[in-house]
Amino acid sequence: MDETIEAPAAVEPGRMREVLGHFASGIVVVTAAGPDGPVGFTCQSFASLSLDPPLVSFSPARTSSTWPRIREIGRFCVNVLADGHRELSTAFARSGTDKFAGVSWAPSTSGAPVLDGVCAWIDCTLDDEYDGGDHTIVLGRVHDLGADAARLPLLFHRGAYGIAAGPEEA
Repeated sequence: MDETIEAPAAVEPGRMREVLGHFASGIVVVTAAGPDGPVGFTCQSFASLSLDPPLVSFSPARTSSTWPRIREIGRFCVNVLADGHRELSTAFARSGTDKFAGVSWAPSTSGAPVLDGVCAWIDCTLDDEYDGGDHTIVLGRVHDLGADAARLPLLFHRGAYGIAAGPEEA
């Protein structure tokens, strides 16, 4: 009896993006107080990880030019964007611009920017990092946090902001 096990077919990145886009996610902006001013970037892959110890995780792309600067600082704030923050999400996703131009914020306990009007903020120190393929998996140890229960989150679903009806529901 031939028990040769075939290797699974390679998953095409476009197909993976399309299928996993059916999972709605929030959008966060990770910020830090750098020596030359505040820094930050938009991130879609964020999750609560552990209550004891209090940990969160997010995964910046390996191509990020901002994450290495925040890593060096070692302290950061995860800002959970609120509905209506599409422009902030887009602005912090761009490279080579002053992402904080015209953006109101206040310092967290660690000094990292808490953006005005966010749903929630989580002040952390870098706990650990792991290889995640074309991303880095970052663990942040939570030291302080807060939320505004009156604000709804900015959601991303099927490649767009918000929850859109699928073809079968239209």
